[in-house]
Amino acid sequence: MSARNPVAPLEAGDVEHFDHGTDVLIVGYGCAGAAAALEATAAGAEVVILEKASGGGGSSALSGGEMYLGGGTEIQRACGFEDTAQDMEAFLLAALGPDADKEKVGLYSRASVDHHRWLVDHGVPFKPSLWSSPTWVPPTDDGLMWMGENSYPFAELAKPAPRGHRVTSDGFGGKVLMQKLTEAVAATDAAVHTDTYATRLIVEGGRVVGVVARQYGKTYAYRARRGVVLTTGGFADNAEMVAQHAPQLVGLGVNSDGGDDGRGIVMAQAVGAAVKHMSAGQVGISLIPGMMVRGMIVNSVGQRFINEDVYPGLVGQAALYRHGLKVWVILDEQAYEEVPVDERWGVQPHFVAETLEDLEQQIGMPPGALVTTVGEYNRHAAEGEDPYFHKSATWLRPLQSPFAAIDVQRGIAPPEYGEAGRGGAEVFTIGGLCTTVDGHVLDLDGDPIPGLYGAGRATSGLHSWGYISGTSLGDGTFFGRRAGVAAAGAD
Repeated sequence: MSARNPVAPLEAGDVEHFDHGTDVLIVGYGCAGAAAALEATAAGAEVVILEKASGGGGSSALSGGEMYLGGGTEIQRACGFEDTAQDMEAFLLAALGPDADKEKVGLYSRASVDHHRWLVDHGVPFKPSLWSSPTWVPPTDDGLMWMGENSYPFAELAKPAPRGHRVTSDGFGGKVLMQKLTEAVAATDAAVHTDTYATRLIVEGGRVVGVVARQYGKTYAYRARRGVVLTTGGFADNAEMVAQHAPQLVGLGVNSDGGDDGRGIVMAQAVGAAVKHMSAGQVGISLIPGMMVRGMIVNSVGQRFINEDVYPGLVGQAALYRHGLKVWVILDEQAYEEVPVDERWGVQPHFVAETLEDLEQQIGMPPGALVTTVGEYNRHAAEGEDPYFHKSATWLRPLQSPFAAIDVQRGIAPPEYGEAGRGGAEVFTIGGLCTTVDGHVLDLDGDPIPGLYGAGRATSGLHSWGYISGTSLGDGTFFGRRAGVAAAGAD
């Protein structure tokens, strides 16, 4: 960090005077910050929220609005699905990658039904209807969707149930989620200071007691009598941090509001905080899941590398980390036509050919690459089988001429983005500060740093090297709530 923008903590004794004082100081006003504020005020604490933008929302407001919830929520039951916390936990531990946080995943799964009720009680709407086809975001306002729970290998590890609870909205649901949460916060006594950028923590006797922040070119000192809660988001917008910690994400588009600069993480590191999984990222690969599942996805030498009916974010991670995003969706005319127009997002094949040999040549693949892959696929698909990757028989059918190829690196333009498309993928970071289930930020010895809490993407939450949609908003709101309660109850 530049000396002109220091991150090292400031001793309280060196603060000439504190401009503001409160019980709990929350830095960041996305879903985690809102949830922390609601629970801290409910616990009787005085709360101030600092937000560097001109209003709340953050990256949460730009998201699709999926919340990963299960265990038998009202929405699941209304759609005819039974679910248990044990099955939800088993799925998440498998899907969220090696070293997924077992304690957090277990607690989150067991409390998921109650968390859904908390969201509803704060005005967040969910419609009791199911969207059953593979997609990023349904083109309807259906409130429940599959997130790969019914795909291999997950269906063999836990009883499948759809757990993608999508906030009722026209288009992406994140804006509705944040509208409801900010309305709920506005109904409390919490104060919101916008256009206020926290730059460094204030410490006293080894305890975090406040924050230095800048607003309109002036510097202010905030005192927190009980605790500071960092909900400042990840670091995908900080090119220097991405290059340092997650070099495979360098140069890719970023899925954020443009403010995920990692400042909260480095402020905490400056007082001794430990971090975890900083190299991990979610990869929103630029393809239409409905096209991919009806055909196949292959690498640059024409080989399949994953079952196409799995959650597409896991496809994206495999495509980036194993194949550098040099991947193609291969399908035939029937597969393309079966995808409704409003689910295609304007995507059209980049190459079309009557024969696989011609398609290989157009793409630039080795001769025989697609001929071999599609031949094997078709041979088994005719029997309703996929012995290589175990794609569900629901989507298996021999592909027939004419054939088409879609170059994933050319990108797509989701309707919510207007004309601003994205390249081969948009990413965000999912590593961050080490925290307990109650949001205490841990130091390098694994001990809580007094007075410091965190939640949301500034922390290492449920995930390691895996991701399922809804586990950011779900994780952020759930553990944001717990951090708010813990900070409010601190001495």
